[in-house]
Order: sequence, then structure tokens, then C-alpha cells
Amino acid sequence: MTGSALAQSPPAGPSTADWDAAVAAVRALPADGRVLLICHVNPDGDALGSMLGCALGLRRIGVRQLQATFPGPPGVAEPFRGLPGLDLLVPAADTWTDPDLVLCFDAASVSRIGDLAGRLDSAGEVVVLDHHASNTRFGRINLVDPYAAATSVVVEGLLDRLDVPIDRDIAECLYVALTTDTGSFRFAMTTPAVHEMAARLLATGIRPEEISRRVFDTRPFGAVRLYGDVLGRAVLEPDAAGGNGLVWTQATLDDLARHGQPAYVLEALIDSVRCTEEADVSCVLKQVAGTEWAVSMRSKGAVDVSRVAVALGGGGHRLAAGFTGRGGAADVIAAIRAELDRVLAGS
Repeated sequence: MTGSALAQSPPAGPSTADWDAAVAAVRALPADGRVLLICHVNPDGDALGSMLGCALGLRRIGVRQLQATFPGPPGVAEPFRGLPGLDLLVPAADTWTDPDLVLCFDAASVSRIGDLAGRLDSAGEVVVLDHHASNTRFGRINLVDPYAAATSVVVEGLLDRLDVPIDRDIAECLYVALTTDTGSFRFAMTTPAVHEMAARLLATGIRPEEISRRVFDTRPFGAVRLYGDVLGRAVLEPDAAGGNGLVWTQATLDDLARHGQPAYVLEALIDSVRCTEEADVSCVLKQVAGTEWAVSMRSKGAVDVSRVAVALGGGGHRLAAGFTGRGGAADVIAAIRAELDRVLAGS
């Protein structure tokens, strides 16, 4: 059977009341108000760029007490170590426990911010900025736009309403966020509005060639060798996913150790797998611990992988999603196959 698992239309984006409430929350801060900005664990370009771009914007309009953070180890992946605003990063354990305002970025559910979830309960106000259709609306104020190509689009909307002038540092953060989540403007959510936003950011004088080289086109030789090993064990299942095809591979902790590479180098691996002509669905299983795997999923359009990911405890978008798998690699891929069958049967 072939078929398409199209999800129901996502909910509408933020209302005028939502935007007004978020703006009011910022403007109501006292002179010494403490703002804690949080993004999801293992932050990608959109999470980190959106958070730092917003933090720099708030600093530009006079917010003095700012901390930016994410759960887990405090290190930033090499491609993002040139981002402006990194001086605002604070290890999660050292952040304020009762900030006046929490802004949360690119996290579809509270589980994505780990131990920092307690900060939401003790904060004076909580604003969630996100673009995942699977977002659970866990903020008191939710700026969630599933039609936005990246969380940075939502951030630009908030900064505009706060009358923040976008300078080069803010623009670079938002541009990195925008380009990473649109696949350098290759993915389906790349609308005319996305290119118009990119034009506004480029007009500040940022250098797209330098940013792209740093973020997309620089990789240690050990990572190149690692990719060769992992791609060499890729499996194509043309009859899976209702005949739409599934291609998958796994990267283990031993792979990383053998080539002396940090885990973040695996984040771009899905792009090398998803180009397989014979498969609509692609998956990369990245070992986090003995029986724990970070799973990245992509679709070319025939299958809604967000429905698969949500059913398995994760989230994401129709064409890009992920979840945490448990058990052996064979167990995780079996669960994916079964969920693909269930989703396609239901469509």
C-alpha cells in the first residue's frame, strides 16, 4: 500500500491578545527585573540563535539582568561558538530559581527543558516562543506559530512589537536560526516571508558566506571518517512506510570514541541519509547511553513523521521530527516501523 499520512491542520498562530500579553510581560518588568531565557536540551541553531537573538534584543532596550541557559552540559557545539551573546550563557544549575520572567524557546513540551522546568513554576511570568505543531502550550503566554519556518520568525515578531532595532549581532543570531531550520532555505516552509526576513537581516551587514562556512561547511576530518562508517551501515527498506520506503542508520558511542568526536557532529548526518531516492522516510539513531537513542526523522512529504514521533514520546513537524528511543537499535527501529504502519493505516 502506498499513501499519505497527512495530519490535521495545525492550530492557528498567536492571537493579537497573545502578542499583547507577551509585550506587556516584558514592559512590566521592574528596573532590576530578572529575565531567564531557556531553550531545549542539546540546542540546535534555531534554539540557540533564537534565544540569544532575543536576549540581545532585550539588552538593547535596557533589560539589564539577563541569563540564557539550557539543560544538560553547558558546552555549545562548535558551529555555534561564534554567535554573539554567548556571554549571557549560564550553566543551568547556576540560574535564578525565581526569575521575574521566563522566556522559553523552541521547546514543544516542558520535558524538553529537563530540570529547568521548575523555573516555570516559580517565575513571575512565562512566555513560550515556538513553531512546533506538537507544542503542548505549557506557557502561561504562548507565542506558538506552527506555520512559522523557525522559532526565530516568532522572535522577530516579538522584537518588532517591542520596538527593538535589529543590529548586526541580533541579526546574525536570527539568521543562523533561520538558515538551520530551513535547511539553508531548501525546506517546504521556505515562503516568500522567510526570504523577506532573511533580506532584512542581511541588510544589517552580516556576512552570509562567513556564517554558512562556519555553521554548515566546516567539519573535522574525524567527523568525515565517522560519517563514512555510519553511512556504510545504512539500511534501505523499500517496502516499509506503506511502500513509501524507509532508510535508516545508527551511530554508536563507540563510533564517536573511535574517531574522537563529540556527539554534536552527528546532528547533520540526517541530511546525508534523507537524500536517498528510494525512501520517503529517513531515520538516524544516535546512541546517548547504553539503551537510549536520540532519533531524528525526516519525510519528503508522503508521511507525517511528527505523528510517529509524538506517538513515541517526541514531537516535531510533519517533515522533521524526533524522539528518544529506548532499548537496542533493533527495538527502536521496530517501534518506528510499527508506528509508521499504524499512522498510515489511520490515514
